[in-house]
Amino acid sequence: MSTQTGDESTPGTLTAELEQAADQELPEGRFADRELSWLQFNERVLELAEDDGLPLLERVRFLAIFASNLDEFFMVRVAGLKRRIATGMAVTAASGLLPRQVLEMISVKAHELAARHAAVFAEQVQPALAAEGITLVHFEALHDSEKERLHKYFRKMIFPVLTPLAVDPAHPFPYISGLSLNLAVMVRNPNTGKEHFARVKVPPLLPRFIAVDARGRPHRPEDAPDDDGFRSFVPLEDVISSFLYYLFPGMEVVEHHVFRVTRNEDLEVEEDDAENILKALEKELLRRRFGPAVRLELAQGFTPRLRDLLIGELGIAETDVYELPSPLDLTGLNLVADLERPELHYPQHLASTARGLAEVESAKPVDMFGAIRARDILLHHPYDSFSTSVQQFLAQAATDPQVLAIKVTLYRTSGDSPIVDSLIDAAEAGKQVLAIVEIKARFDEEANISWARKLERAGVHVVYGIVGLKTHCKLTLVVRQEPDGLRRYCHIGTGNYNPKTARMYEDHGLLTCDPDVGQDLTRLFNQLSGYAPRSKFHRLLVAPRSVRRGLIERIERETAAAEAGRPAWVKMKLNAVVDEETIDALYRASRAGVQVDLVVRGICAIKTGVPGLSENIRVRSILGRFLEHSRVYAFAADGDPEVFIGSADLMHRNLDRRVEVLVRVTDPGQVEDLLGLLDLSMAQSTSSWHLATDEDGEPVWQRHHLDDDGRRLLDLHEHLMSTHRRRLTDR
Repeated sequence: MSTQTGDESTPGTLTAELEQAADQELPEGRFADRELSWLQFNERVLELAEDDGLPLLERVRFLAIFASNLDEFFMVRVAGLKRRIATGMAVTAASGLLPRQVLEMISVKAHELAARHAAVFAEQVQPALAAEGITLVHFEALHDSEKERLHKYFRKMIFPVLTPLAVDPAHPFPYISGLSLNLAVMVRNPNTGKEHFARVKVPPLLPRFIAVDARGRPHRPEDAPDDDGFRSFVPLEDVISSFLYYLFPGMEVVEHHVFRVTRNEDLEVEEDDAENILKALEKELLRRRFGPAVRLELAQGFTPRLRDLLIGELGIAETDVYELPSPLDLTGLNLVADLERPELHYPQHLASTARGLAEVESAKPVDMFGAIRARDILLHHPYDSFSTSVQQFLAQAATDPQVLAIKVTLYRTSGDSPIVDSLIDAAEAGKQVLAIVEIKARFDEEANISWARKLERAGVHVVYGIVGLKTHCKLTLVVRQEPDGLRRYCHIGTGNYNPKTARMYEDHGLLTCDPDVGQDLTRLFNQLSGYAPRSKFHRLLVAPRSVRRGLIERIERETAAAEAGRPAWVKMKLNAVVDEETIDALYRASRAGVQVDLVVRGICAIKTGVPGLSENIRVRSILGRFLEHSRVYAFAADGDPEVFIGSADLMHRNLDRRVEVLVRVTDPGQVEDLLGLLDLSMAQSTSSWHLATDEDGEPVWQRHHLDDDGRRLLDLHEHLMSTHRRRLTDR
């Protein structure tokens, strides 16, 4: 089968029968709402925190992840719905629901999940931590000696950075920054009896939970080693509350309560003038800090007068108020989850060097260019080491005198990234270095601006992509002078060039010097940095022009094959499925008898098991130790399977408003490996969530992690780690 998959490829021809089937009207209400589906995803994260079969500190981590996820959901998705309602853009969602209806349903579900999240911590995880000598306690529960130590700590480290802000005719109600913890304080003048409101911000740069020595505490096991693993933690706001009299000398503290505000932090950057994208973004980042409030969290116990005061001053609706047990903001539990207690964590994972890069582990780095010349190398992180593959590839390219040019796309990376260092080294060595930097990567904008300027100062050619599109693809092109001429070495990945997240995110990457891929990347980089809108590609599908079209063509080929009585299937692994055109193509394929298997980590707008529509569609979701992040698209193709990996999910933003790349994997062994991974992810014996439909026709996720005898099903991450360990010992 031809590997021509580019922008100018000839559209597939449907049979007359398939055209007729495609024209059949699909039923209304066939799409699940994306926002409600996202909440179902975060509910699956919460179910991991509830699982007492997981290591305790990992459950703590999942509680923190849930909280962080929900924060972002309100900052972006809920904020977006509110903005559309406020501006009169009450457009019906694909699910058939109006934004106001969706917002009401979100409020009900989010309140339920927030309460459940707090209960999991208070009733399950916190007692389990206490049994292990790790406690979160109130200041008043401490021993006198511990109180005295915290008193000294408060006076030395906390008190100097606190700024109480009074509210009176001379002092208007203060601005409350998004996601900050605050104390609402009511004080009384003992001379006049008059009461005043003040707000005290909990300093965000101080530790969220303050560790105190737990030696001698009754919950500490007698035979416990004397190390940092056994600790009591006191919430920072609790310590501040205990010493409020330092902030208001001569006044009586009548009451105090903790609250937290979430604001609209989505960005709307006008890109009419490409030269001003950077300045426009910096201006928008400043505006983000003052976005309208979209959620108010109150610690239980707020008096009606203070509650009404905050609601009125913040201009927030009653439905956006969340009253929860203390402590608020459980994202801070990451500090507890980081404790050095190996027995309470997942077993340590040591990534191995990928096959093809080192058959025998050695302290000496492999010749990356020689290895890539020998064969295409398929990477699977975090099981395959990022540092000995992608990182080493760029490091060697930076120092190799035969390398003439390096071109790379950067969406998210760490500020101290060895990737950035390698690009700087290459530029300083006189090589041509081009970095396509996406400065609009959500919540990484300021960091990206910072290191983009660092690259520019080192002589790297920095380009901010194409106006109106985010550059989300993960690409590297290295041009090297060799005895037989110039050779192009390429890396195409599904994940970011970030060494830190590469240890936690599951991703694929392809290292190759295939001339077709080299030519494809050369054309694409020219398109990104210059003007080449009509580029053709051999092994790539490139959004926004050809990813949706290319995938739908292949789905339709499978549909035609099924109509003709030939074997047909579609298998996909991705983060989200929302795009209606692609979903409809999958529905039509299911109607024709195509078996459709999807592994979806997050949002899924497909409804499974609907008679006459989706009986042949199965959807699984896998969450656990690693964040499933790779995208794999596979098609039966009449016995010669086509498999693509890349950066694109099936979402409007990916297919229409981003530069995304899928590359076809052609090595038969690698195709077999990827198909085997998809099949294992879908297997009944693998722990996962199954998407079903309830009696009302609405999607529901059911966890399958135990067999009929109550034994745990196969954990995909543990299985793959074990497989890679065996491969390492077999060298």
